[in-house]
Amino acid sequence: MSKTERAEVDTGIIIEPHLLERNKIKTPAINLIEINGQKIPDPKLHQRISFLKSAIRIAGYVLLPVDIVIASIVLVVSEVIGIIEELV
Repeated sequence: MSKTERAEVDTGIIIEPHLLERNKIKTPAINLIEINGQKIPDPKLHQRISFLKSAIRIAGYVLLPVDIVIASIVLVVSEVIGIIEELV
């Protein structure tokens, strides 16, 4: 097969060209509040995620004497939620 020839394989997958355009990809809706012309995230959602992170972190510390491996996993999960918290 030369470089100009293309092999055609029928995978059964149909990709519409308009689905590949970046400007038409929908992003998840995050409620943004505008203050003085600057958009800021929803403070209530940030607070809820923060409380969830704190509860998971407390559970992780409570689990330390019981099982250090499970406690470590729970604490890592709380850190991942902390990253998500900063993105909201």
